[in-house]
Amino acid sequence: MSDLLRAPAELKYAEELDWLESVDDNPKPFSWRLSPKMIRLFVLGAERSDGLEREIAQKWFGDRSIVERAIVTLASDRGLLLIGDPGTGKSWLAELLAAAISRNSTQVVQGTAGTTEDHIKYSWNVSMVIAKGQSRESMIPSPIMNAMESGTIGRFEELTRSTSDVQDALISILSEKYISVPELDHDNIVFAKPGFSVIATANSRDRGVNDLSSALKRRFNFVRIPVVTNKKSEAEIVRFRTEELLRRHQIELDVPPTLLDVLLRSFADLRAASAAAGSDDEKLESALSTAEQIGVLEDAILHSNFFGSRELTARTLGSSLVGSLSRRAPEDLAIMNKYLHGVVEPRGKDEGGLWPEFLAGGRDTIATLS
Repeated sequence: MSDLLRAPAELKYAEELDWLESVDDNPKPFSWRLSPKMIRLFVLGAERSDGLEREIAQKWFGDRSIVERAIVTLASDRGLLLIGDPGTGKSWLAELLAAAISRNSTQVVQGTAGTTEDHIKYSWNVSMVIAKGQSRESMIPSPIMNAMESGTIGRFEELTRSTSDVQDALISILSEKYISVPELDHDNIVFAKPGFSVIATANSRDRGVNDLSSALKRRFNFVRIPVVTNKKSEAEIVRFRTEELLRRHQIELDVPPTLLDVLLRSFADLRAASAAAGSDDEKLESALSTAEQIGVLEDAILHSNFFGSRELTARTLGSSLVGSLSRRAPEDLAIMNKYLHGVVEPRGKDEGGLWPEFLAGGRDTIATLS
């Protein structure tokens, strides 16, 4: 796994999944590797009351009912659509669920404007077709078709980014559970085996890009992933992802709780300002999600490790915040400058602490980018 830039969840947590499977005596739907109860424990972590002999770390931070509804949906004959704002952990939850159910989370179609029907059904190996003609051997199955044939979970990322023709091709798959291959005279239907389902994700900010048809909506159960607003939960997510980053890069560097608090409060300030803004020009282009918060901290950590004194400082964090969130010039720079002078500067005078140094780092970066 050390040879992989990013290991999928089933490899990253292989030992944990093996152990859970070995002690799981609960009923399992279809060909699932774990029972619904064990899947929930794998995703949300085990508590002492669960009576397990080893610790199971929490991997996704959110409401238990969301995970339970998602698992119940996948045990039915309907697809699961995880919908929410950017950075709410939709894709990560989908990956964890697929890993726990099928031990394979890599059967993924990425929805874009260039996604075609072939990407969710099949295509052909042209050289084999020329040499031997069309056959099942010369057919290239899509990740969704592979999931159907193996009775496992297929994933469709950013469903609303794909065109209506592609979305419509999913309707027959989700309702009829088979794919016809009219080019073949024999063996021309691929049937889904028990356990097959689709986990799709959709960005709620993409509403209106390629809206789902009523027919496709009926084939999915919608599970909305809310934005994390609880400061404690957000701190846990940021800390969890930061520890992963440090292990991956083999960096020995501490993130002081006081510095993490500065990051959390700054994002809370910017979100409040964005909510109160009267026009889009007064809002940062950034969604100010937890994922972007992690990105700011990651940038600051790597900069401190490679170009600093291997110690994370408030000045570096302030610079990273402005540099990461200022995507439009001059609009975003003006918003960040207003925040620094209107909020951070008075707070630094009143509270002191790390805020003056944080302010200095932000000002330096604004001066560089202006």
